[in-house]
Amino acid sequence: MRAKDWDPTGEHHGGMPTWPWRHAEPGLKTRRQLRDLGLRPGGCPPVGQILCRRGKRVAYLYALADAVPKLPMTTAKWAALDRAMAARQTCPSCRVRFPYCLPLRTLGSCWGCSEDSAEMAAAA
Repeated sequence: MRAKDWDPTGEHHGGMPTWPWRHAEPGLKTRRQLRDLGLRPGGCPPVGQILCRRGKRVAYLYALADAVPKLPMTTAKWAALDRAMAARQTCPSCRVRFPYCLPLRTLGSCWGCSEDSAEMAAAA
């Protein structure tokens, strides 16, 4: 624990109360911790921060008392998520949808189509 990361008044960090990793006050949670509890910040600004990795990483803290329940997934949200995943899982060459995301940025297609195109290029 570094002493300069311990600033619960925010005097040295622009008014933002700051704690080192695992030393925040009990009523404060990160976004991920709120999500695990089924909550979200609800538009409230962060009330503090945690500094990690010698000050190179910051995790903002939100008051648990101000958190509101997460919004449920609607049919439209599920459909939009399915369309987004289909775009990442469907090969543009053979149009097959795989149960995992394809390396479209590097290969541009599925593994089978990528190997076929590599063989065709080597034969030419």
